[in-house]
This record gives sequence, structure tokens and C-alpha cells, in this order.
Amino acid sequence: MQHTAPGDLLGPAIAAAFDAGRAILEVYAGTIAVELKDDRSPLTEADRRAHQAIVTALASTGLPVLSEEGQELPVEERQRWERYWLVDPLDGTKEFVKRNGEFTVNIALMERDGEPSGALGAARPIAGVLYVPVKDLLYFAWGGGGAHRIERAATRGASSAYELAAQAERLPLSMPQRPFTIVASRSHASPETEAYIARMRQQHGEVALTSMGSALKIALVAEGSADAYPRYAPTMEWDSAAGHAIANEAGRTLIDVTTNAPLRYNKHSLVNNWFIVH
Repeated sequence: MQHTAPGDLLGPAIAAAFDAGRAILEVYAGTIAVELKDDRSPLTEADRRAHQAIVTALASTGLPVLSEEGQELPVEERQRWERYWLVDPLDGTKEFVKRNGEFTVNIALMERDGEPSGALGAARPIAGVLYVPVKDLLYFAWGGGGAHRIERAATRGASSAYELAAQAERLPLSMPQRPFTIVASRSHASPETEAYIARMRQQHGEVALTSMGSALKIALVAEGSADAYPRYAPTMEWDSAAGHAIANEAGRTLIDVTTNAPLRYNKHSLVNNWFIVH
């Protein structure tokens, strides 16, 4: 599967996202029990079930899976991978627990980026799936194939990314005239974010602010509902990779503010640098 076209591999990834979405909604419909992981972040039965559903569905691709809920792997092993899946089975567990619907399934197809591998990274996203189970809303993209958004996604019976793309809206969408819009995290305000907003007010005059949970913030920029998403707070690689692939194909960029270059992945530490999507 190393040389399979990214668009061909996206079919199993979309099916995996739908399987994970069903597993998540089964838990969402009942009582949600929350545990705390070692880093104090929340974990639910939905995270575990979604992880298992995705790993099972992606097994047919033969590519390794690096998941938030999987085991930790040695850096030397994972940096040897030419291609792999980078997965957050349930992005926005806090939103899930609050039952506000703003959580996603994130699955990205990653590939060696041709730069020297090392502490600062080795890979880039070449395809991505971002699925919103509560809304049955799917965003997906692959290198050269464009970025797409489709509603009632799991009910369409399409078996490939190409079939879904033929029924989907192409990103970015055409949007009515509006002020410059910044989407920010509901749970992570910071002085750096405030400074960025102030700079944008100087450049654009009126600035509208909107808040949203999970990787949906990247999707809003990709589709054109927002103009920028500054992230001056910690995220992990699996939080951003699928959205990054979608943003790229929608003509947007996800820039590491430390290097002023596109964010790299498969670093020694899987914690992202701060970034801006615009």
C-alpha cells in the first residue's frame, strides 16, 4: 500500500470514520463515564471503542496506525515508516462529555516529507478525513483530489472517496460578504491569541470571533466560514493532521509559528508547536 494512490486509500479511512462514529454515538446515547489519563485529560468508553473500530477497519490497508489511544511506539520505529495512519478516534472528549456535539473523528494518511528526519519531524499529511458523528457531516481531502464536505455522509452508500466527492461540495465554499473571522478554542484562551486578534483588528478593522471545539476549527477555515485559526496552546499531532490535509487541498495553510513553515509530523515529541491556519 506504500505506492497506492492516496485517493484509493481514503475509502477505507472514510469507512473507518463511519464505524468509529457509530461506536461513539452508542456511548453518547447512554451514561458517559469519564476516567482521567496520566496527563489528566479525559478518557471515555467511546474513545476506546472508536480506536478499536478504526484499527480494525484500517487493517486492510496494511499500513501502521499511530493513534492517541494506541500504545506508545519507539521513535526509531515510527520514523522509519514511509506511510502510516495518524488517528484521533475522538477529538474533543471535553465536548463529548458536555454533549455539545462539537467532537470529531480524525484520520490522516501520512507520508515521509523528503526532509531529513529527526527531532523536528519526518512526515506530512497527504490525505485526511474529519467526521462529525452527531451531524453525520464529513470533510475529506487527498493530495491533488481537492477538499470536500458532505452532509448525511454515512447514509449515502458510496463505497469510495471518488464516489463521495462526486456528491460533495468542493471546498472552499462560496461565502457571503462578512467581516474577517477568527475561530478560537472554547477552552484555551491565551495572551498570544489575544495579541493575534489585536493584530488582525489593526489589519482588517472589524474582526468577528467565533468559538468551536475540536478539529472543527480547522474545517471552518478550510470551508471558508472563518479566515484564521490561531492555536497558541498545546495540541498533539493527531489533533491537527487530518484538518491540515483538508486545509491544504482547500488552498489554506497550516503554519508552525516557530519555523514559519508548514507544520511537520512524526517528531520525537508528538506535541505540536503553536500554529496558525489561514
